[in-house]
Amino acid sequence: MSRKTLWVAAASVLVGIIVLGLKTLAWWVTGSVALLSDALESIINVAASGAALIALQVSSRPADDNHQFGHHKAEYISAVIEGVLVVIAALTILREAYNGFQNPVLPDQPVKGMLLNGAATVVNVVWYFILIRVGRAYRSPALIADAKHLMSDVVTSAAVLAGFVLVPVTGWPQLDPLLAGLVALNVLWTGWGMMKESVGGLMDAAPPPDVVARIRELVSTHAAGAIEAHDLRTRHAGRITFVEFHLVVPGDMTVAAAHEICDRIEHAFEQDMDDAVITIHVEPEGEAKHRGVVVV
Repeated sequence: MSRKTLWVAAASVLVGIIVLGLKTLAWWVTGSVALLSDALESIINVAASGAALIALQVSSRPADDNHQFGHHKAEYISAVIEGVLVVIAALTILREAYNGFQNPVLPDQPVKGMLLNGAATVVNVVWYFILIRVGRAYRSPALIADAKHLMSDVVTSAAVLAGFVLVPVTGWPQLDPLLAGLVALNVLWTGWGMMKESVGGLMDAAPPPDVVARIRELVSTHAAGAIEAHDLRTRHAGRITFVEFHLVVPGDMTVAAAHEICDRIEHAFEQDMDDAVITIHVEPEGEAKHRGVVVV
């Protein structure tokens, strides 16, 4: 586990607290239901960032007797928890929007509220790009989930700011809670997507098609001397991609020669794909199926 990912995860907690403070202050000076809803989502954001930090620390632990394949799936657990928290936030926002619609009032000091909320949104946008870049570079589901949640927060804030412009112009106080309700539905959809993606990782889903195609290409290119490779299976757990397949070699090939081919393939994966774990089962030519990745 890179120290950079841990640093970024820890910084996310601090950024979340700063954003929460700005949004809470914006709600306090305006009394806006939409801003209250925005602040409620930021509370979940801080909690989720903390969960991501803990998950990254757990996933960085080396394999042990009880977890011989490592602790990488801890990141998916964090992402699922974060998705659940986003859904809870959305439902809470819907409740506040309903209450505000029943008793609508025009916000106080809308300009000051827009400035405070706008500052928080700028911080979130900048941090989103940092999170998504680091998360993708180090293949961290926890950081990517945190970034997606942050973007949902940005969408929420943008909609709230738009509402602040329209409410004084239209003089319709119901627009404030109505806007909060619409944003809550968007947040709910985002949370569902985060949970669906993370559950796929927990269920040993295969990597994306382009990654699988690259794996097949690496085996085919660097398995000279073998007859074919078949029964290719892949799965990903956090930043780790597990690859296993059967490699068919001539029956009279020595163990040393077959081992050399395996070493060549493994070295190619080390150069091309970070954090790949390769398992190769060598078989004699009588086991050839003439399907899969034909390497010769």
